[in-house]
Amino acid sequence: MSHNPIPPITEDDIANYLANTPDFFERHAGLLAAVQLTSPHGQRAVSLQERQAEMLREKIRGLELKAADMIRHGQENTAIADRLQRWTRELLLTRESRDLPEVIARELVSHFLVPQVAIKVWGVMPELAGEAFAQGVSDDAITFASSLAQPYCGINPGLEATQWLVDPSAAASLALIPLRVGAAPEAFGLLVLASGDPQRFTPDMGTDFLTRIGETASAALARLRPLATG
Repeated sequence: MSHNPIPPITEDDIANYLANTPDFFERHAGLLAAVQLTSPHGQRAVSLQERQAEMLREKIRGLELKAADMIRHGQENTAIADRLQRWTRELLLTRESRDLPEVIARELVSHFLVPQVAIKVWGVMPELAGEAFAQGVSDDAITFASSLAQPYCGINPGLEATQWLVDPSAAASLALIPLRVGAAPEAFGLLVLASGDPQRFTPDMGTDFLTRIGETASAALARLRPLATG
């Protein structure tokens, strides 16, 4: 009569046995102290308890780093929200409608440390047509602004809008924010933010905050337009 050979015990067999026999180490407590592992911080041997303590410390350090990142991001978001609130407050305190474009640009430079800001608005009330912000805009620039479904961020491609800046040659990167009423397809203005740092405004950056800037500016500047078209 032949006998089938007994299959060798595998690591999975051992792992399954230990997992299903939780009192094993209670009956063999000395085994835990005798087990020696290699420390990840060198080639020295450490006990199982020491290795578990090291793993726990590493996990705690990782959680501390994540918590620090969350705190930092929270502080940054709070600071941005505070700047946005102060900027919006200046717009609400502006009594003369014709002063709004200048206030929008000046306060963006002041609160958000944008080196250069320019703004143009078209389709304004007749009495405002002679203002600097309502002049010097071509039909191509108007068409371009309306083509932007969201702010453009990236390198300076040499668009007409860069010529509205005080120093176009110093604009290495741009954020171009269309101004429109709600979901209207056509823009009635364009806000230009420029920096000498090519990494300040990049194509992969989020535009949610810039969109909010554009919505707030658009709401304020709606006062410059005839009611019939607003």
